Amino acid sequence: MQPRRPDGFDGLGYRGGGQEEPGPGAKPYSSSSDLSHWVSSPPDIPGSRNLHWGERTPQYGAGPAGTPLGGVSLNDEPYPADAGPSSEQLNRFAGFGIGLASLFTENVLAHPCIVLRRQCQVNYHARNYHLTPFTIVNIMYSINKTQGPRALWKGMGSTFIVQGITLGTEGIISEFTPLPRELSHKWSLRQIGGHLLLKSLTYVVAMPFYSASLVETVQSEIIRDNPGILDCVKEGIGRVIGMGVPHSKRLLPLMALTFPTVLHGVLHYIISSIIQKFVLLALKRENSQNLPTESSNSVQSMLDAYFPELIASFAASLCADVMIYPLETVLHRLHIQGTRTIIDNTDLGYEVLPINTQYEGMRDCINTIKREEGMLGFYKGFGAVVVQYTLHVAVLQLTKIIYSTLLQNVA
Repeated sequence: MQPRRPDGFDGLGYRGGGQEEPGPGAKPYSSSSDLSHWVSSPPDIPGSRNLHWGERTPQYGAGPAGTPLGGVSLNDEPYPADAGPSSEQLNRFAGFGIGLASLFTENVLAHPCIVLRRQCQVNYHARNYHLTPFTIVNIMYSINKTQGPRALWKGMGSTFIVQGITLGTEGIISEFTPLPRELSHKWSLRQIGGHLLLKSLTYVVAMPFYSASLVETVQSEIIRDNPGILDCVKEGIGRVIGMGVPHSKRLLPLMALTFPTVLHGVLHYIISSIIQKFVLLALKRENSQNLPTESSNSVQSMLDAYFPELIASFAASLCADVMIYPLETVLHRLHIQGTRTIIDNTDLGYEVLPINTQYEGMRDCINTIKREEGMLGFYKGFGAVVVQYTLHVAVLQLTKIIYSTLLQNVA
């Protein structure tokens, strides 16, 4: 349910400088302000969260204006001043490609891990908790063999719809209320409170659609009909007005789901924000100790301008997912209760199981899991998280190697 795309990414590229090329007689490119047309900020990764404290994504390693660090500005142009249009095109192409690879990994390639992770979380029958990546890969293979690849990518369209609803709701609320969508560098406790209130209201609005999306991702492919693209929206609206798909009497009202949903979303946002800020500071400090020299590799300098943001976003997402995984397990069980959902048997990889829980609320769910499944019951399906982020690391490293080789050959 987290807002996954910061404002800096427009869906097709990233925002660079807006200055025009100097005409004849203009002074040569000698300052960082003159070079802003050639140097782009690190790409805002589509699918990452809006984690920055400032009003826009900061330049990586940027210090105060006019105060280069150690005599060398980290915003200086990684290419020679006389670089032609081909250098600018390569720079843009690299930034777009790296961001696209992260988007593809986080929202498409990792989706089977999300499906298995959620199925394990809501499966209170399961004897195999799938705490390691080895067992989760084996069950993925079994489901793919019995049901086909489609079973691992079910509900992917609804997850994009939920992300769109979340981003749109956040933008609309921030436009018509004084609640800040982002925090400035000179933030105050009042601004932080208003910002977190905006996030909370956004999660509340997106909550019924998140429930519908959750059902689509865990419902077994064996028994479900082909869902439409907008079924997630239709079922979410039906959940609000009490009409649509029939539910059992065990279905929890939305009011009972509001607190755990907002708690999960706000905690995830706060943890990921803090982690990303500290990682960026650590990378900036490391970069200041290894300042580029005149003989440094221009290709490596260009790649280093993009990957710190990626690393910080990756680390923030990983830490937040690991730290609040037990709360996510509780949240998913509460959302799925009473929806008459039938999931795959995650012990065997075939057959199906109904969800017939009778939790009275968040506290009862926590106590029941602890009593009947043990503390490890909160971490069912954790192996899927390991597989998901391992794939993410592998794709990022592969992308870096490919672009480094490509740009070196072109140069």
